[in-house]
Amino acid sequence: MEIHQVHGKQGLQWILSGFYLFRKAPLAWVFVCFTLMLIAMAMSFIPLLGKFVFTLISPVFLAGIMLGCKDMEQGNPIELKHLFIAFKTNPAPLITIGGIYLIGQILIIGLVMLIGGSQMTDMLLYGKRVDESELMGVMSNMLTSSLIALTLSIPLMMASWFSPLLVIFHNVPPIVAMQKSFFACLRNFIPFQLYGVTLIVLTVLSLMPYGVGLVILIPTIFTSIYVSYKDIFLNEPLRFKNTESDNDHQKTNRDNAEEGQAKNENETKRKLP
Repeated sequence: MEIHQVHGKQGLQWILSGFYLFRKAPLAWVFVCFTLMLIAMAMSFIPLLGKFVFTLISPVFLAGIMLGCKDMEQGNPIELKHLFIAFKTNPAPLITIGGIYLIGQILIIGLVMLIGGSQMTDMLLYGKRVDESELMGVMSNMLTSSLIALTLSIPLMMASWFSPLLVIFHNVPPIVAMQKSFFACLRNFIPFQLYGVTLIVLTVLSLMPYGVGLVILIPTIFTSIYVSYKDIFLNEPLRFKNTESDNDHQKTNRDNAEEGQAKNENETKRKLP
């Protein structure tokens, strides 16, 4: 399985093609994503443990959604069952990816708290006030720790971006999948820069009208992940198989074209002496 390097403009094309895939079944996509958000919100109410568990199983949900994208490409509709379908196959490797990502997050947060010091931790977690004489030092530590967190979080996200897809589609072991995902993102750094900047702009625009735009943006992000996977690992665009209605429509157009051609030939023969 080769990692292909694509043009920088593909970062924008992933979003456009992802939106096209969303547009094929918008109501189904909104229902699936809304259900996933409800699950995330419900688990967040479980103190401490809920967020950890959701992080662990998030790759399983993502893998199921990616299977839904593949089914749509083959002419089948995406359904709610796709959200849970990866739990029925082999969820252990996907949960392993979630576990590695969770450990990475915990380590990064611990490092941030260590660099920021107890004063920053108390201010962020407990809302404790800081003296004006100490405020500049706390803000400096906060800026430093935030930059370090961002620097370490990006490679972790790169390693997790494609790994669920490589596991579910190619049966790649979790560690190998995360390595391939990291190097795929690194090799296509420029497209991902354009992709990320475009998503940031779209997120800001989506939040403006009371967050209504997120109804379209969130499914589009999921579908764009599938499109980028196909582009980088398979070196091919979306290819939809024709449904029966499409075949009927194409057959009707072909019959009409042949009928029109026959009429033109008959008229030509009449005009000839």
